[in-house]
Amino acid sequence: MPGLAGLKFAMGTGILITIVIFAAFLGLILFLIDAFVVTLTLSVGLLIIVALPLLFVLFQYAIGPSIVKLSTHLRYLKPGENPWLESTVKDLADKSKIPMPRLAIVPNNTPNAFVFGRTAHSATLAVHQGLLQNLNEDEVRGVIGHELGHIRHRDYAIMTMLSALPLLAYLVARGTMTAAALGGGSSSKKNQGGAAVALIAIAVVSFVVYLVSQLSVMRLSRLREHYSDAYSAYVTGSPRSLESALTKITYGLSLSPKPAEGLRAFYISDPAQAKQEVRQILDKKNEYDLDHDGVLNERELELAMEKEAKSMWRTVNNLFSTHPPTFKRILLLREIEQEMQTGKYTNQRVYAHV
Repeated sequence: MPGLAGLKFAMGTGILITIVIFAAFLGLILFLIDAFVVTLTLSVGLLIIVALPLLFVLFQYAIGPSIVKLSTHLRYLKPGENPWLESTVKDLADKSKIPMPRLAIVPNNTPNAFVFGRTAHSATLAVHQGLLQNLNEDEVRGVIGHELGHIRHRDYAIMTMLSALPLLAYLVARGTMTAAALGGGSSSKKNQGGAAVALIAIAVVSFVVYLVSQLSVMRLSRLREHYSDAYSAYVTGSPRSLESALTKITYGLSLSPKPAEGLRAFYISDPAQAKQEVRQILDKKNEYDLDHDGVLNERELELAMEKEAKSMWRTVNNLFSTHPPTFKRILLLREIEQEMQTGKYTNQRVYAHV
């Protein structure tokens, strides 16, 4: 699968850019601290630049799975408890040449699923009760193929570690702004006013770095969803199954009264984004209802998706999303389906449409 090199390159460059930004960011912070707050030795400076981000990333990587378990209240399945789910996951995992993940059920009636873990051998595939209740077997199979794509691409580990850096910048911004508000801290080297100005400067720079690095992480998050969608189409041989699943998932999540916040990037579909997407389509229902029968049929929905995909406002708004818009994901799957129908689709073209 040569196309996988594209994902690896994007992940690699994204990580490199984020690390370079943070190195420059921490270097500037140390310069401002040394100039206006307190003198720092070279060893202390290097410790802050290298050790602090590394420890923070490792800490998030270490505690991430535990946080996911506690926040979702998932329950691990016992062997034989759900034979169809077990056999389906085992079949697709074998085709993907990855270890069989542990299976868990989340007691939540919204249709969703996610994977998490530190390595492929310790990965967990969790599905919501609402997914099994509201989707048919082919659609669930499409979702499972997508989630196994994340395991194959090691997305869960990479994104968990990478997302720690924007969080660190945000914490620095909040902390320094609070310190400045409380009086500027120590005046052992410069006057207290200079220290306060330096802390405000650090807070502003930290917030800018937070925004830039967060946008970079979100871009990679959206890209990994497209790659996993394409992988599901390949491993299941049925793009239509995931296409139908995404439609039901988006609609089902839009009905949820209280979208989940903490794990939005992990899910196959972002609950908050689903609400927004459905609301925007319904707001333009009269425009997209070409036969004026009060119902958007499949062709009308397809035309609406194509039009929404070309919207400049939607393009800019999507920069702040962890997932691609559902209509773009469906259009990608339809491109793959059309190629499959020609008989020219091979395992060398799994990611050709991403």
